[in-house]
Amino acid sequence: MKAADIVEKARQTTGLSDLGDPSVMEGLEILAKASTEEARLSAVGAPRWEAQLVATLSNRLRIVDYLKQHPELLERPIERPMFVFGLPRTGTTLTINLLSADPARRCLLRWEALNSVPPAAAGALHTDARCLAEQQRLAMAVKYAPQIAAAHYEDADSPSECQFAMALSFCAQLFDSTVHVPSYGQWMLRQASYLPAFRFHKRLLQLLQAENTGRWTLKNPWHPLFLNDLVTVYPDAQLVMTHRDPAEVVGSACSLIRHVRPNFSEVVDLPQIAAQLIETFDLMIARQNDYRARHGADSIYDIQYAEQLRDPLGQMRKLYAHFDEPLTPAAEAAMARLLADKPQGLHGKHVYSLEEFGLTAAWVRQHFRDYCERFAIPCK
Repeated sequence: MKAADIVEKARQTTGLSDLGDPSVMEGLEILAKASTEEARLSAVGAPRWEAQLVATLSNRLRIVDYLKQHPELLERPIERPMFVFGLPRTGTTLTINLLSADPARRCLLRWEALNSVPPAAAGALHTDARCLAEQQRLAMAVKYAPQIAAAHYEDADSPSECQFAMALSFCAQLFDSTVHVPSYGQWMLRQASYLPAFRFHKRLLQLLQAENTGRWTLKNPWHPLFLNDLVTVYPDAQLVMTHRDPAEVVGSACSLIRHVRPNFSEVVDLPQIAAQLIETFDLMIARQNDYRARHGADSIYDIQYAEQLRDPLGQMRKLYAHFDEPLTPAAEAAMARLLADKPQGLHGKHVYSLEEFGLTAAWVRQHFRDYCERFAIPCK
């Protein structure tokens, strides 16, 4: 698998050639090389993986072209966007889903992150043909891979992760989680600048808000790795971090990756998944600690997963009060309806075991003891 071949196939698919910022090629080249040399892709997985990369690059080509035709969109501001993040499996999905119920807010929806051009017509975010097609695809995925849906499920018009927006610049943990590409993962963690990816992320939001506006409210568990780059592009960003017992976090996150990787490889190394995630989580914690040290303890608003489950609407009231913004009766009523319509476990119970990955709950909690004590995270 070569980056040049992926570029050529994307250009043939779209009839377009302008990639925008050429820095996109750095991540793509490292990822393509790692996919060939490290991912141990299966006979079925290799073309499936290449097709995913081609589709991602094709979406980027269309975005660049559309913005060249509509440069006025880049003059429209993104004001006070809210970013929800935290270690994966800490309630970022519940938090963003609650926030998305507020009619004043605008979230990045799954279908439009994957197939962005043209932006949806006014009022058509939930009825666009691309949305309906993605929902059909998801229904098939649930049928054939229910274990993934039980672990993490999004409707086509659900709020999705910034992962998909960052993937357009080939600078996202999405790739490192989906297949075994450790050299790409180390580049992401130790060498890559996220600035080009965030700049393209902003351009995407400016395109998508053309006909459907609102306060951008976004989520991506991995943002703690690059908060400095995030606030360089979005200097007035509101930052929200979720927290959960790390024994549950590590077990759940390992299990999700364990279920995804067989789609692309017949070789899945469970202890390696655990080691990879623990290294990443250590960096996420350290970097957000450093950010708070520079910008103040209240520069990030914290939500405890246990409290979010116990009193979700109460936590939303506290969050809105922290940012000195009104939680309107209409927004609160919509949040209550969402909780009633989409209870936890709607797609089944996610069952996992740390021992499968060579870990124990006691070891994980001891490893993350300082983090748990600093944020007063309740552990079983």
